[in-house]
Amino acid sequence: MKICTVVGARPQFVKAATVSLALKNTDCNVQEVLIHTGQHYDSNMSDVFFADLSISQPDYNLAIGGGSHGQNTGRMIEKIEELLLIEKPDSLLVYGDTDSTLAGAIAASKLHIPVSHVEAGLRSYNMAMPEEINRILTDNVSSRLFCPTAGAIENLRREGFYNRDVLISEVGDVMLDAAIQFKNAAVKPEELDVKGDFILATFHRAENTDDVGRLESIVAAINYLHASIAPVVVPLHPRTASALKRNNLSLNCHLIKPVGYIQMVWLLSNCALVLTDSGGVQKEAFFFNKSCVTMRDETEWTELVELGVNKLSGADRERIIEFAQYMFAKNIPDIGEMYGAGMASQRIASALV
Repeated sequence: MKICTVVGARPQFVKAATVSLALKNTDCNVQEVLIHTGQHYDSNMSDVFFADLSISQPDYNLAIGGGSHGQNTGRMIEKIEELLLIEKPDSLLVYGDTDSTLAGAIAASKLHIPVSHVEAGLRSYNMAMPEEINRILTDNVSSRLFCPTAGAIENLRREGFYNRDVLISEVGDVMLDAAIQFKNAAVKPEELDVKGDFILATFHRAENTDDVGRLESIVAAINYLHASIAPVVVPLHPRTASALKRNNLSLNCHLIKPVGYIQMVWLLSNCALVLTDSGGVQKEAFFFNKSCVTMRDETEWTELVELGVNKLSGADRERIIEFAQYMFAKNIPDIGEMYGAGMASQRIASALV
């Protein structure tokens, strides 16, 4: 059996690490062909993940990145189609909601190659987000939908997917599998020099970096928290760094380079609060029993808000500060059976073979 897996962004490398290992451990002889689109092309955003997570080097690296959404997606579809015609896989596997996800799904579906989508069914219901468009379109051309939560299953039910010829499974979240798998391998970032409790902050979404008003508000909130509450550590995403420079804004906190996954696990394990606009980091905070303030107006991980472990602040300076003060070092419950209890990758691998 041959499976082509398409990845391109750092969260997808982490997810692929767990599922690829599970595929190798099945009784079936599975050949996995890994296609890296190059969407994240900076070495700190890509190469380090393959090294840290012991992922096999990609069979193909398309080196497509740095353009607009339309440019990247179009070029990726063209190149992935060429490779699928060469490799002739039995199925194609994609993760999440990036341009790479959509490009892989479109290329395969046009060639009548079954598409399996991991993290299917998630919805923020904000069509201004490129990720929302990507995940909806990918679900609609997929043959197999692997959902991380009951909420994702319900979203698909409301949208009529149960009336279609697709296979839908609630398998759990492969990011929890990764957190369990790599927790004991955590490494402190070399350049980090901070003592005591600290706040881990990440932000990179276009809605925050491309809107000057939102960006200014987030920067002001982080600077205030760093000066008044606790040190704030920001692994600075290249997009965020460019936006700060372009708008002549300064983050007055502990800035470090983007980190690999095992360094990120250390930061999550040792911080007192997570401040983010990332979908994945919201969950990872919960995996490591940390509260989270999400600098977005909505989230696809609604169950965390319902549990009270995640607060949605938007990009409002006062709300970010208020929620950060309230959630700082707050005790949160163990995850129990939520998100598949570390078995998602095995369930996906078993279903695929």
